[in-house]
Amino acid sequence: MFLEHEPTKQDIIDAHERIRKQIHHTPILSSTSVNQIAGCKIYFKCENFQKVGAFKFRGASNAILSLGEKVLKDGVATHSSGNHASALALASNMKNVPAYIVMPHTAPQIKKSAVESYGAKIIFCELTLQSREETLAKVVNETSSVFVHPFDNYSVIAGQATCAKEILEELTDLDYIIAPVGGGGLASGSCLSAKYFSNKTRVLGAEPEGADDAFRSLRDNTIYPSVNPKTICDGLLTNLSDKTFNILNKELKEIITVTDEKIIFAMRLIWERMKIIVEPSSAVTLAVVLDNKEIFAGKKICTILTGGNVDLEKYFGM
Repeated sequence: MFLEHEPTKQDIIDAHERIRKQIHHTPILSSTSVNQIAGCKIYFKCENFQKVGAFKFRGASNAILSLGEKVLKDGVATHSSGNHASALALASNMKNVPAYIVMPHTAPQIKKSAVESYGAKIIFCELTLQSREETLAKVVNETSSVFVHPFDNYSVIAGQATCAKEILEELTDLDYIIAPVGGGGLASGSCLSAKYFSNKTRVLGAEPEGADDAFRSLRDNTIYPSVNPKTICDGLLTNLSDKTFNILNKELKEIITVTDEKIIFAMRLIWERMKIIVEPSSAVTLAVVLDNKEIFAGKKICTILTGGNVDLEKYFGM
């Protein structure tokens, strides 16, 4: 069953063992030219090379593999604008169980197509959180499926924590890991892995200025909803949950925000200098470094490139 407590060190180790044969152990890359531009040593944990093109496959896999066959017989369900949807769809497909995915009509076509290709059933809703939750409740009621929340689920958080665990096993002297913050699942898991597997490394959050609800939530010690977010980062439109807020409030060093213009510049820099495709939600981490060179000068940093599912038609009319 799902974890009912904040993941411990052993829970994260167990999650990693559980999903190890199902996920990719993604590479950590670096670029001399990017380092020169940034004025520090940057490593990139390439979760854009993960199955479904995003780190979300870690958490979805751990959640699915934590459930028994009896629980899974009626399938699983979730609401997601993209990468969690694809991740849960594939993890379910690999266990041969049904998946029901509630997605807003505005989700990128590349992510809708991915969910469909993994055999999940898509139920469309409006963009609002209320519409997502109401539609999901109806689906769960009609199908008796198990709700796998994109981030307000300790088993999902433990799965996401395996990303930072891998980083810290390979890079033992990092000053910072920088993770994007949307719902906070990856950032929470990264904080826990840094706490358990490193004596030195701190975790920073990166967030767009146009969707800074997590920054404001931690600043004011209350969870703010994500209302009318205006950012190119479609993967960072959700607000924190109780579980992620509580972990981040205790463990995250801070969240740094950055403009969409800086995010686009960072995304293009990664494309041009490293020849790899990342989403805007991934590039926010490098944008934070480039926009705060005085903070990171001379430091060793690993930024998590969370996904590479870019809708090329949106950017290039292809």
